[in-house]
Amino acid sequence: MAHPKRRQSKMRQGKRRSHDHAQMPTLAKCPNCGAWHIYHTVCNDCGYYRGKLAIEKVEETV
Repeated sequence: MAHPKRRQSKMRQGKRRSHDHAQMPTLAKCPNCGAWHIYHTVCNDCGYYRGKLAIEKVEETV
């Protein structure tokens, strides 16, 4: 197994890791209710996905 001859600097290490940060998920507007939801997922507010009912939402009474 190869071993490094010299220690890498913090600057070089930081440049290598510059693309590893977390990114915000892409958001889309629901065509059914208009709420924002994560792209390619079921809408949390109405339960629709791509114009079809995917999850039946039950109204909660308090």
